[in-house]
Amino acid sequence: MFDFVKSNLVLLSYSGQRFSVIEVPIHVIDFEGSRQSGIVEYGVVTLQGAKVVGTQTRLCAPIGTISDRDRLQHGITEEAVSGQVGFDAEWDFFAELRESGPLCAHNAAVEDGLLRSVWPYPRSSPDFSEQGQCVASWGPWLDTLYLYRRLYPQLQSHKLRDLIVLFDLQALLDEQAALYCPEKRRRYHCALYDTLASALLLSRLYDDSDLQSMSLHWLFLQSASTDAARESMGQQDLFN
Repeated sequence: MFDFVKSNLVLLSYSGQRFSVIEVPIHVIDFEGSRQSGIVEYGVVTLQGAKVVGTQTRLCAPIGTISDRDRLQHGITEEAVSGQVGFDAEWDFFAELRESGPLCAHNAAVEDGLLRSVWPYPRSSPDFSEQGQCVASWGPWLDTLYLYRRLYPQLQSHKLRDLIVLFDLQALLDEQAALYCPEKRRRYHCALYDTLASALLLSRLYDDSDLQSMSLHWLFLQSASTDAARESMGQQDLFN
């Protein structure tokens, strides 16, 4: 339905000195909440290549008031999270995710900001955009919003829901939600549901014939939010 726009890409080659897309797991995440309430729900989908190999989600006790606006959006009330453990109890889980593979989100700046509001830095972890390097940072992130903006600049909207509909992924998303999401959390603005949506957008790229040789480094370059960030990672060719 949509043509791949090669003219708008910086093409990279996988040199053997960089990670492939199936070499390490990619952890796609989504948070519901705000700086005021803190994270009140998280969802994690771990991909190995295009395959879902793990999921996790739960509600979390807020650190402040859940606003009416946020409540209308994500449907989480103070009563629903009463007695839940706060998100800060998940340090080991998220630190281990970051050590084992890169994090990914749709508009990752939001998730990065919420994560850093709890823990400014993880443990020293591999920089999966450049093999052999380590950083004490939650990034660099993979970002399906910027990936799709660069791959499909002709689209009028790159919102998560719109992309799922445009690429005919809604039925598959709902099938996966029935398998993995809590019964009452199978809609947009529910953490694991949105995470599954973002994971589907990432995994469908692996089946694109024009992207069969893409490297993880290439995905990082296309995920960069600015030209300066992309140039700082270096530019190589996509194909051997």
